[in-house]
Parts: sequence; C-alpha cells; structure tokens
Amino acid sequence: MRIRLLGPVELRAGTDGFVSLPGAQRRAILALLALRLGRVVGVDGFSELLWGDRPPASARAALQGHVAALRKALAGTPFVLHTRSPGYLLDGPADEVDALLFESLTGRAGERAGRGSRAADAEAIALLEQALRLWRGEALADLPDTALRSAAVDQLDQAHSAAVLSWAGLRLRQGSGAAAVPALEQNVRADGLREEMVALLMRCLHQAGRPADALAAYHRARRRLDRELGLRPGPALEAALAEVLSGDRAQDADPAGPATLTAPVSPAGPAVPAVVPRVPRQLPRRPLDVVGRGAEAGWLDRECGPERSGDGLALVVGPAGSGKTTLVASWAHGRAADFPDGQLFADLQGLDPEGPVDPDTALDRFLQALGVAREAVPADRDGRAALYRDRTRGRRLLVVLDDAADADQVADLLPEGPGCATVVTSRGSLEGLVSADGAALLRLEALPEADALRLLEGALGTERLRAEPAAAAELAALCDHLPLALRIAAARLATRPDWTIAELAAELADEGTRLSVLDADGATGVATELRRTFRRLSPTAAELLTLLAVHPGREVDALAGAALLGADAVAARRALGELTAHHLLTGTAPGRYGRTELVRLFSAGLLAEQPEECRRLAWERLVDYYHAALRHCGAYLDPGQEDDDAPVLPLHALPPATDIRTALDWFRAEEPAIRALIDTADSTAPDRAWRLALTCGSLYYGASRFTDWLRCARVGEAAAERCGDPVASALLHVSRAQALVALERRHEAAEVVRKAVDATRSMAGPVAVSARVRALATLGLVTAMTGSAAEADRLAASATALALEAGDRRRLVDALVHQGWVNLAGGDREGAQRRSREARQLLPAVPVTQVHIWSMLTEAQSLPPTVHDQEVDLAWHRLLAACEEAGLLYLHAIAEQSYAGLLLARGREREGTKRLRLALDRFDRHDRLAGFVSEFTGGLEESLKLRSSRSF
Repeated sequence: MRIRLLGPVELRAGTDGFVSLPGAQRRAILALLALRLGRVVGVDGFSELLWGDRPPASARAALQGHVAALRKALAGTPFVLHTRSPGYLLDGPADEVDALLFESLTGRAGERAGRGSRAADAEAIALLEQALRLWRGEALADLPDTALRSAAVDQLDQAHSAAVLSWAGLRLRQGSGAAAVPALEQNVRADGLREEMVALLMRCLHQAGRPADALAAYHRARRRLDRELGLRPGPALEAALAEVLSGDRAQDADPAGPATLTAPVSPAGPAVPAVVPRVPRQLPRRPLDVVGRGAEAGWLDRECGPERSGDGLALVVGPAGSGKTTLVASWAHGRAADFPDGQLFADLQGLDPEGPVDPDTALDRFLQALGVAREAVPADRDGRAALYRDRTRGRRLLVVLDDAADADQVADLLPEGPGCATVVTSRGSLEGLVSADGAALLRLEALPEADALRLLEGALGTERLRAEPAAAAELAALCDHLPLALRIAAARLATRPDWTIAELAAELADEGTRLSVLDADGATGVATELRRTFRRLSPTAAELLTLLAVHPGREVDALAGAALLGADAVAARRALGELTAHHLLTGTAPGRYGRTELVRLFSAGLLAEQPEECRRLAWERLVDYYHAALRHCGAYLDPGQEDDDAPVLPLHALPPATDIRTALDWFRAEEPAIRALIDTADSTAPDRAWRLALTCGSLYYGASRFTDWLRCARVGEAAAERCGDPVASALLHVSRAQALVALERRHEAAEVVRKAVDATRSMAGPVAVSARVRALATLGLVTAMTGSAAEADRLAASATALALEAGDRRRLVDALVHQGWVNLAGGDREGAQRRSREARQLLPAVPVTQVHIWSMLTEAQSLPPTVHDQEVDLAWHRLLAACEEAGLLYLHAIAEQSYAGLLLARGREREGTKRLRLALDRFDRHDRLAGFVSEFTGGLEESLKLRSSRSF
C-alpha cells in the first residue's frame, strides 16, 4: 500500500513506512487525485476542496506549488502526476490506494455472496474483513473542512456502513452472528437511527443467546426514533423484534443451497422472504460546480429536509439545460446523512428517443436495492408496487426520480411513510402529480447574471474573467444564462487557452451557428436537449413551435399563434399551453408567452427544414393577421382609416379590444413584433410593409410613441415608393408629416405634407380624394402653427369642402376636427365650437374614439370667457375623465395644461397650480415614451418655478 485515505492521509514513498505529508492542503490534493485515480481533476475541483466557494486570488499559484511538491514526494513510487487540461491526473495502480482497494474487495465480496453457497459466503466474509481492516478511523481525517471533503467522507462512510451490514448479515447467515456484535454495537452507537443496523444487531445478539440485550437495543432505538423523528419502528425492526420474542434463533444455512431467513407468518398472509439488510446508496456522482441556487436548495430543505414543513414530495421542473438534475443531485448529497436508511435514484429517461423507463423496471431495481432477492420480486406491477410500499414504510429514505415523463410513470415509485422524501425532476409540468399527490412545485429558471458569471469564473479562473468583463457578460447572455450552455461555452474556452472570451462571444453571436457551437459532442448540448423535448410534443404543438420562427417578437399570444397555424384560437391556446408545460415557452402575462433566444434559434432550425411554400404561407398569414388586428384596434383611435384592403377576419380571430385603452394595451404589447414585420416586409413584400406602417399611425400617436411613429412612417413611405403607388406614397407623406407635428418639428412637417398636397392634385378615385383631404387638413393645421391664420383657414375649409363634395363621411369628420382646431388658433371660438360639435355628431356615440376626445378638447378650449365657472368645470371634468378612461397620455397632458391656464386666468391660483403640476407629471411620462422633450414641458417647469418664487 502506498497511499492511505481511510484515516489520516498518508504516503509511503520509500521503505521507511508511511508519513504524513506536510500541510493539510497538500494532503487534500493527493487525496482527491488518488480518489479519482486515472481521471483528470479540474483546477476548480481542487479549489472547491481547499477553499470552498471563497478561493483567494493566489489560489492557482498555491495549487501549482503544491503540485510541484507532490511530484517530488511521489518520486520512487509507482504513481506519476501529469498535467492534463483543465487540471491534473494521477496515474498508478489502484490496489496501492486503500480506498480503491476497499472498493475492489467489497465488490468481489458482493459477487461471492450472490452465489448463495456456504463456501462462497465464507469467501465473502474473508474479503469483507480484509476490506474493513483497511480503515484506521475517520476517512480523510486531517483535511480542510470544506463541502467537497464532507461529500467525499460521506460517500466513503456510506460504503463502510454497507460493508459492515453485508459482513454482519453473512455472519448471521453462517450462524456466527455473535462475532459481528462488537462491530455492530460500535456502529449503532455512532448512528442509532439506522434501523437496518439495529435490526441486524438484535438478530446477532439473539443468535448469540443474549435476547435481553437484543430487546434493550430495540427499545433504545424505538425511544430515539420517537424522540428525534416522531416515528415508530419500521418493518425491519418489527420483524427483528418478532423473531426475538418468538424465541427462534437463526440457524446455519443449508449447505446444499442458498440460505434464506423468513419473517414469522402473520395472520394477514404468508411469510415475506427476509433479506440481508441493505442501505442503498444510489445517488449519482455529486456535482462539483453548482453555482448559486441557494434559494432553490432552501426550498428543497423546507419541502423534503428533516425539518420540513411540506409533505416530502417535491417536483422540480424547468427548461432544457437549466440544471434540474445538478441542483437535486447536489442537494441530495448534502442531505444524504439525514436519510440513514438509504437513497434511491432512478433516471426515468422521460425524453429518451427509445421511450421512458417502464415503472415495472424501476420498481424491480428499487426492490433489489432494498434487499429483496431477485426471485422474490413479484412479476406484476401491482405486486411490485405493494411490496415497495411495504419495504419503504417506516423507513427514512430519500428517493430521487430524475427526468420523469409523466405523473403515471412516477405514481408507483413514491415511497410510503412520513420518514421518506421524494424529489422528482421533469421537463414537463406533471400537473397530475401536483393535483393528485400534492407535490410542491419549483420552476427552475435560468441563472441570474451574477451567478452565470460566477459559473464562468469558476471554470475559467478569476483573472481571465476580470480581463474581459464585458465580453463575459455578453457570452453569458448569448447562453441565455443556462447552466448547460454556460458549461459548454466554458469548456470550449478551457480547452483553447489561446482564445479570448470575446472571440467565442463573437462566434456565438452568429445566430446561424450558435446552437451548433453549444452542442458539446453531438450527444450533449442545448440543441440535443431541445430536440428530445420536441419529440414529446403533439403534432400541433410541434408545428406551432416550428412556425413560431416566423414570428419576430419575443412574445406571442393565442391569436398570433392561430394565424400561424391557420387554426382557431382554441387550438392555438392548447398548443401554447403544451409548449409552456414543456418549458419551451414561458407565460409572461395572462394569454402571452415568451421564449428565450436559444429556443427561437431552435425554432428557426426547424423552420429551415420545411418547404419554402410552408414558410411563405405562415409569414403571409401572420402579416395578414396583424394588418387586420391593427385596423380593428386603430378604429378606436381613428375611425376614418383609408385602408379598405385590409384582410377581413371574424371578430373572434381579432384582439378583444373594446375601447381605446384596451386597443392601446394590445398595441403596446405587440408593437416590437409589428415593427420587425414592417422592417422584414420592406425588402420582401413592400406592398404589405406600407399598409402595416400606415395602419399603425393612430396607435403610435395614442401610445405617445412619436419617435417610433416617425421611423415607421419613413419605412412605409420608402416601401410605397418602391411599389410605384402614388396614392400610398401620399398617405405615408401625410403620416410622416403628422409624426413630425407631434414631435414639434413643424417646418419639416410642412415640407413633407406639401408633397402630398401636390401629388394628389391630379389624382382621381375615392382613396386619392381621401388622401387629399388628409393632406389639406394636415397642411392647414401646420400652417396655423407656423404661418398665416388666413391661409390655414383656407386650407382647412378646402379639406372640408372636398370631403363634403365626395360624400365621404369619414373624411368629413377628420376635416371638421382639423378645421375646428384651426378656427380656435385663429381666434374664432364660435367656429371652433360649431365644427367640433359637427364632427362628434357625425360619429356614433359609442365607442368613444380619439376623435371624440380631440373634439371635446377643442370645444372646452373654445368656451367663451363669459361662461360660468360651474359650466366650465363640468366641460373640463368630462374631458379629463374621458382622457383618463382612454389612457391617452398626450391628450390628457394637454387638457390638464389648458384647464390649468383657464383656472389661473380666472384667478383660481391654487387649483390652477395643482393642475400645472399634474400636467407636468403627464408631460414628463409622455416625453419618455415619445423620445423627445416637449416645449410644453419646459414651459410648465418655468411657470411652476415662477409661482414657487412668488410664494416666498
């Protein structure tokens, strides 16, 4: 033996016996290398072992120094310490490391014991005794106390306990249980809550002719279980008690065949085959690089820990690559000591291409792990489930069911009794497990940015990350902060030390190759995991996920999904719900669903595999839907829209807008997608681009998005010109001019709208007339702001006359509203009142549109000074209430300012000042949305400062 770990860590380099290496950290490095003999240990693993989660800045240099010293110490031994990216590897014979030799001896003993003959049992006993003699006390006794050291010690201790149980069980079966009593008593003193150990001690004491001591051991365990856990003795202890009370002693096994012990026959049925007590330790390897997730681990403690407040059944769900298995495995290792009867683990392969694991198979494995002989496992699922419940009742077991397909697969794998806890992971929602079995649900999301950067730092080193902080943040974002993607990216950098973080970020920025870069080896990666989820989807959900690549927004609703599918909203809503249940989408608001960039790129890959006709049809359906939806919602702001060629859809296929506010709410949510569609259509289908841009105008105005409106109008204008459609160009000139007016760029607006007036002078047809009416009315408005009042009045009157001549009721409303404002600007209060009322009377009373409210504003502003205060207040309060209800921030701000001015003019200083403050607040909010600072805002600030200075 050259390296001893089962006690203080020691090395025998020469012929002078074992020596303890100087320095606990150096011994820790040797121990970790020896435990992972023949495998590369990353620098992060050493860092976690030596310093936990707080490594010093000099960690890498200190590690290199220890490695250099170890190489000298290992000279003359059969071990060689190599440098292997991303760390180090120790090579040498496994039987020269006591922990590895222990593992080998116990494995060979298990093979012998499985043969069932007396001779084989004797060989197994000898092997186990040889293995147990290797222990010299607590394993890794003199290493730094870190989480990784604790995990390694815990695994070694579990293996030691399992060996003691196997050895004592074989001694009992051989009839020499008395020889096992001292070792069992020592183990029970160390952990008196391990029922298998106590039960085996009772049987050995009974076989040794010490029934009183056996009963005393039982009662000590019973009292402790009750006092510390509130539990009654489980089946193992009760069976041992019955055996002691019966007075029967276990005799030597029949040399002709394997020996079995049977529990006494109960009145309820036949005897159950007894088993050599086993403590299953099935957890997968403990993850070494868990970063963050403290809140989630705390949640698991509350639901499944020893002092839990929940029922001990937890369901952890989340998207591909979010680290569900890593989180649960890490937590389970940390809590393994709280479940002394063992830990069961099953990878249920819910997304495996060949299908999930059959519950029958999982039950068979669990029962054998719990000590049931293979021939004693019932053949049918119901029988296995019943025996599994019996074997787990009264025990303290932790069961981890990873990657479950559905609730039915899990149902029979849930253990029985309050001492057990179960954690299930799944990419699906497993709603049945929550509703029927009361599982507590944890939805695992991507890592916060700080934790994502910590993960990269742990893999790449502090210096490398600090050298490129901006590139690291970009890399984390391109990985959607998903642990799987981050680890793959970090691994690529770790194996390419000459690469910079910025270079990998630039490679990932290419959307066409990002997913392939984040697939480690074709078998592990983001795309691979997403494809596994994709295979589980219904045909409709799979089709929708594919077609969502056409949708340019980060969010989608059921109506847009229905348009993509060419189906109704009910089918789309069902498919969206299924995608959300599989964590391919996330609910962001009622009826709205978001997706990550990696899922979007995965959808794009799926769409690229479809025929061109399929892609084109989906895009056209989506554009047609948005065109119809914009016209539907825009009618609540501008009921006189010209676009009569918009697709006609049934009402149930359109947004459920019922007034201005709900129309604007829909538009605000969908605007990014609509803007992106306009940009895409500008080069591929300009006729669709200009129509979308034109229909957006009134909604941009109502939402106070003036800068975005101007940009959209310019794109539409260029698209209309490419189509060679002069009427469309004129309408878009008007829209751009109106956006410029809203942005208070009035002279630019005048130049643009004159192009529309000139262009429409010789045009014919209803739409051309409509465009000319709008152009004249808008030019009249701009002229009133910048030039001659008489010219403005002439232009506005021309627009009204042309609308009357054409018999166009919608354009007449628009012309009258503009003419009323021009009259007011020119001092004609009576004309302003009359034309505003005429415009409102031409509109239905409901729904109230933006045109109604503009008319009400002009009417209130044009009230003569002789009107009594009560009548004035009534008119203004009605207007302000309409603005508030509609959610029209800009009009509301103007109305507050105008009312404030009127109040101040009438000597109502206190009320007027209050209204000024309200107006300033609304203009501040409006300016942030509009993308510029209005001249009204500055004027209000000066007015309030002046009034404030007067008050002192």
